Amino acid sequence: MRSEATANWQGDLFGGAGSVDFRSGAAGPLPVSWASRTEEAAGKTSPEEMIAAAHAACFSMAFSNELAGAGFPPENLDTKAVATFTKGDDGFRIRTMALTVDAVIPGIDADLFAEKAEAAKNGCPVSNALKGNVEITLTANLV
Repeated sequence: MRSEATANWQGDLFGGAGSVDFRSGAAGPLPVSWASRTEEAAGKTSPEEMIAAAHAACFSMAFSNELAGAGFPPENLDTKAVATFTKGDDGFRIRTMALTVDAVIPGIDADLFAEKAEAAKNGCPVSNALKGNVEITLTANLV
């Protein structure tokens, strides 16, 4: 499977703007700008927001699979991913990705829940793409 997206940019970094499109047709064109990365989104997205969305979706799928494999398919998983984009001595980078999941999983005990959440974090393909470059944290809440 190959996933494809395109981007168009016009102007310089700070004053210019662009858009991204998903080949699947699921989204786009989505407006992007430097300001949406470093100041206020103002109705525009950023590469970091798209990575956060991808990570939230990927983790949710991986966690669902881990839970179902243990005999506890989830009723509901609400996952938030927050990418922190800052400038350091090495330039601008995504420094951290904080995953938070609120899960409704009838009958599971807290230890198994925590084990499966951690396994999903470590096994998710987006987590694996970020490992070694971005600090990934997980807060898993059984509700």
